[in-house]
Amino acid sequence: MSIVKRFITESIKRTEIDEFLQKKLERAGYGGVNLSKTPLGTHVVIYAMRPGLVIGRGGETIKELASSLEHNFKVSNPQISVSEIEVPEFNAQVIANRVSSALERGVHFRRAGFWALNQVMEAGALGAEIVISGKLTTERARFEKFRAGYFPRCGEPALRAMKTAVAHVQLKPGIIGIRVKIMPPDAYFPDKVTIMEAEPQVDAVVTYASESASTSAPVPTKEVKTPPVEPEPTVQAQEVVDEPEAEVSTSENVPEPVSEEKQ
Repeated sequence: MSIVKRFITESIKRTEIDEFLQKKLERAGYGGVNLSKTPLGTHVVIYAMRPGLVIGRGGETIKELASSLEHNFKVSNPQISVSEIEVPEFNAQVIANRVSSALERGVHFRRAGFWALNQVMEAGALGAEIVISGKLTTERARFEKFRAGYFPRCGEPALRAMKTAVAHVQLKPGIIGIRVKIMPPDAYFPDKVTIMEAEPQVDAVVTYASESASTSAPVPTKEVKTPPVEPEPTVQAQEVVDEPEAEVSTSENVPEPVSEEKQ
């Protein structure tokens, strides 16, 4: 078997198991299933609003589900575990089942659509869209769309974060289809920018001092060179007076007095 055929057969099997569990566990508030292969077999996680109805008395219902998955869908050694849905309004499958059950009871489609949309938005979802299609008012089929909040159409958030589900209900005019898309509040948007405030300069100096103290490394300090002070010249001139003076001959410099006799 080629890789393409293998992926196609696995996807078809997952869809068939999902439809089977949706019909079987409708009263338990079925919210989806997750299949993962392990070395010991296949781990099946069922999400439901009321896990007690999935397990049954003494585990009868869960044992019946395991045997039907193994014989009807060829699932090797299924190990079923039930997980409770914490916030049902963020589960698209639960909302689609609520709308389908409301339409089955005879509620008008606009009232059912707005009621489900308000429940999702009041729970804190970023956005939601509910599409009801079929023979709503006349013999000609059409669709009615109910949308609110931030709802991206394309890109990574629309492919990964968005929760989608489809449900069908049989009425007298024909089959009515319900398609639900929900954007949960914890969705990641790559184009969302968060601006961080700069730390004050005083805090940066304190952190630098604490890091240097913890590592016991010496903090670099700058040496300040002061110019040398020159001595005052007047003090040196006074001290030189004690030195011996040069002898001056009186014969060379001083003229001799002229006597009256020679004249």
